[in-house]
Amino acid sequence: MRASDTYTESLFTMSKLEDFIPQNHPLRPIRKMVNEALARLEGFLTSMYAAQSQGGRPAIAPEKLLRAMLLQVFYSIRSERQLMEQTRYNLLFRWFIGLAMDDPVWVPTVFTKNRARLLEHDAVVELFNEVLMLAERRDLLSGEHFSVDGTLIQAWASHKSFVRKDGNDPDGDDFKGKPRSNDTHASRTDDDARLYSKGNTGSELRYMGHTLSDNRHGLIASAVVTIADGHAEREAAKAMIDDAVQAHNDPEATITLGADKGYDAREFIDALTDMKVIPHVAQNTSGRRSAVPDEIANTEGYSISQQKRKLIEQGFGWAKTIGNMRQVMVRGLEKVDQMFVLTMAAYNLTRMRTLGQLRPEAA
Repeated sequence: MRASDTYTESLFTMSKLEDFIPQNHPLRPIRKMVNEALARLEGFLTSMYAAQSQGGRPAIAPEKLLRAMLLQVFYSIRSERQLMEQTRYNLLFRWFIGLAMDDPVWVPTVFTKNRARLLEHDAVVELFNEVLMLAERRDLLSGEHFSVDGTLIQAWASHKSFVRKDGNDPDGDDFKGKPRSNDTHASRTDDDARLYSKGNTGSELRYMGHTLSDNRHGLIASAVVTIADGHAEREAAKAMIDDAVQAHNDPEATITLGADKGYDAREFIDALTDMKVIPHVAQNTSGRRSAVPDEIANTEGYSISQQKRKLIEQGFGWAKTIGNMRQVMVRGLEKVDQMFVLTMAAYNLTRMRTLGQLRPEAA
């Protein structure tokens, strides 16, 4: 007997959002970790809004804001407007963010304005650090053996926006086959973007993202975005590994840093030696002598570092295919850096979830 095509909606429902989320959904362990990190940030997040305690319109709860921003990364949502639209009808999104079924969803411009407060107070960096602390408490980090690398991030600016700084080409005719450089030209839409090429890639307006990964499981221990230039990779690497050395706070520790041939420069190797970091950098012997001593390159630890350093590429690949970091949808160094750090925090969370599922099987 054919059923009739009718639709009847109850006036009341006794279901909760929790009832609609499968127990084995991959967001469940991630939400648990995020909430644990946010609980440890409660004092910091409260201090961000201390100036509003005497009145004014209530802002978006920073915990909800950060969870929503993570969702945007997990589901490759390209804009706040799309995120707000999907949150209106997606029960999974409401559950993860912490919105009830009948809670109103924020206006996109309000969401963007509240996100700017997180940038002002480095809340995304604090969240990244707390996620890293979760990994440390779960014994997922070595704390001594690291790898470093950089990747190009295409800016949200076109070639036609790259015009002369002196204003002599207001109509953009300089775009048509004439030589341009960062010394004489700048983007009208993104002052921090730089025309840059690497390897066989063409020149594009770009930023450069850098990560320091822990060799035990490939989790990202540090992330930063810089202006794209020929020295950015090594300078960022020195800053990140120096922070890792200071955080470890053990002068007797054997700390190593793996990297590709692009980091094989005498100045960089000497800087690592001064920091008491063993340079496990791939030797570049193409028509030159490597700055990495052979007595280091012939050790077993060096070979292990060369194998482990490839794990860092997984983070870059995930960030560009899932996290929308191939071409960012924000402008300005600070905002691009915020999105990159947030994306790497999201990558760590997904990696930690996977490791948490594998460890019981190995026990």
